[in-house]
Amino acid sequence: MAIPQRQKEYGRGKHKEKRYDGSTVIVQDGKFESALRQFKRKIEANGLIQELRDRMEYVKPTTKRKIAKGRAKSRWRKYIASQGMPKKLY
Repeated sequence: MAIPQRQKEYGRGKHKEKRYDGSTVIVQDGKFESALRQFKRKIEANGLIQELRDRMEYVKPTTKRKIAKGRAKSRWRKYIASQGMPKKLY
């Protein structure tokens, strides 16, 4: 799996410096596994994986609101539980 790398050259003459844009990772000393982990972290940080999952299927706006409301309710329940209110003993 070859990942194309875009490079830009900065500077003038023989003192040009190569910089890599975006989500590119340079494999050093044949350490492909560590480079792959680093690439996955960069992609996750950019939010590309989440965007790809969101675009897999269309979700109606009402469904999005319903899901968001459910998540808010569960966050609220978790917050209330973390407050350590005593249970009713009757």
